Parts: sequence; structure tokens; C-alpha cells
Amino acid sequence: MHHSYPSGDNQVVTLDTTAAWLDRLAADLAGGHGRDHGNSVDQVVCRLLPSGAELAFVGGVVVKLHHPRTDAAALGRRLRQVTSGAGPSLWVQPLQVLPRRAPDGRCVTVWPRVEVVAPEDAALPWADSGRLLARLHLASGEAGDAPDRRPLPRHGGPARVSRALRRAGRLDRPAAPMLTELGRRLLKEIEEIEEIPTSPAPAVVHGDWHLGQLARTPAGLRLLDVDDLGTGDPAWDLARPAGLWAAGALEDADWRTFLTAYRTEGGPGVPAYGDPWPRLDLAARCAVYVAAVRALAVQPAHSANPAEALLEACARM
Repeated sequence: MHHSYPSGDNQVVTLDTTAAWLDRLAADLAGGHGRDHGNSVDQVVCRLLPSGAELAFVGGVVVKLHHPRTDAAALGRRLRQVTSGAGPSLWVQPLQVLPRRAPDGRCVTVWPRVEVVAPEDAALPWADSGRLLARLHLASGEAGDAPDRRPLPRHGGPARVSRALRRAGRLDRPAAPMLTELGRRLLKEIEEIEEIPTSPAPAVVHGDWHLGQLARTPAGLRLLDVDDLGTGDPAWDLARPAGLWAAGALEDADWRTFLTAYRTEGGPGVPAYGDPWPRLDLAARCAVYVAAVRALAVQPAHSANPAEALLEACARM
């Protein structure tokens, strides 16, 4: 059995043994989900993500093949977090609580197909997303009913900066030296601030939050993508909109709506009153940096934000 899968970046990912395995897995798990979109289970469409993970769409089922370096134990703790306690009121629920292994060794999780919020949507849910993030940050950090009660790992925000720095070093662009130097400085700042005893109390953090990590469900807005879920400073989840606003790529009204809703819900990532920027500054600069490198290196034709504006913001840092 041979399948070729078009990716989101016009590449083709060829999976032979894994493709047949995906067909069987989807058939086993689909049930009512598999018929929602009218596709037979052997019609597998796979999309390669900028992170190196792959999504296989089979009818109403989405099978995620995670990056090969994914820690299976940490992924299991993340899944237990989103399926226990307040998790179901915050997250799209997986069809299986524990990760599987694909024939090639990659971790696999299985999800229902949902309507993902898109940047071009007529009414972007800035207020609802602010409230949802606040509720996430106020949730318990214990990994659900994990037998060993091990805590969630550190959230993935700082690791994303490290990966962006490595990408910047491989760029064949005039901006590469500036981005490499900036990435090194940002990582040093992260290390210094995390050594301060009075740093913010850790909370449950999405780790890679933006509007594309939201799904519209019959029960309301829910979070997607557990790969960077962990504990840490909740300001990191506000970093993408904060950084884009500071770079002039997000409207003032949208930023104010989001921030006000987050504060009204009691979100701990910023003070309830006054200037939020002292808490947001470093994380926001990191978010702009990661977005700039990605716009140049990973998906230049599909970036939601113009590289020029992001590079100008990086140069000002």
C-alpha cells in the first residue's frame, strides 16, 4: 500500500507502512467521527507542520504524528492534564488518553476534527480567548490522575526561542547575523529572569498560544495543541498578541479587548491594573523573534504576518 500526502507547504510526504497503519487506526477509532465528513477511512490526507509534526486527516478524525524528538512520558502527562479536572472545559478532548507509537517510532495522538479559528474569520474571538486563557492559567498544575503524580514539564516557550536561534544560524538572509545575536541575548535574559527568586509563581501555560490554537465547538471555544503545555510564567501565553501589537501588526482595539477580558477573568499573567508591559516585555520580544525567524525560514509564503514588520521590530530590540 502506497500513499503520498501533500503537505501545507507544497511538499510531498511519502509514508508506506505508516500510511497503512493510519488507515487501520482511523478505521478502529472513527466510529461516528469517521462519517462526519463523508470520507472513507482509506482517504488519508496528511499535512506537514512547520514544527516537523504531521497531521493526517481521515474523515472526522485527526491523527497527529508528533516530532521524532517528542518525549512520550511528558506527552502522556500533558494528555492527562487536558482530560482531567477542568481540562474538558478548556481543551478539545483526545479520542484516546494515552499516546500511541507509529511504526516508525513517532508518538501519535488522535483527535476529533474540529473547526479551527482562522485569521481571516470575520469576528475573531479576542474576548473569549482572553477569558479562556485566564481560566487555563488558574487551573491546577498537577498532571491529572497520573499514578506517580509527576508535575507537568516546563512549558515550551523558551525551547521555541532556542529552536528559532538554530534556524536563524542557518538562514541565507542579510538579517541572519542580527537575528542570531538577538536570539542569544533573549536566551540569556530568560536564564537570568528565571534565576530570580521573586519570579512569578508558575501556572499552567499553553506554551505556543495564538488564535490558530483555538477551536469552535458546540460547547464553546476550546484550546488545541498540547505539545508545549506545561508550567511557567503565564505571561508567555499573552506574548504573541502583545508582541504583534507592539510591532504594529495587531489593532489597538483587538489588543485592548483581549487584555481586558483576560484581566476581568482574573488571569495572573499581568497585574489586574496598571501597565502590563513590565510582565510582558521579555516574552513579547521572544514571540516576535520566533515569528520573524519562522516567517523567513519555515513558511515565508504562508506567514500570517509580514516578515518586514517583524524584522523591523527585531532590529529595534
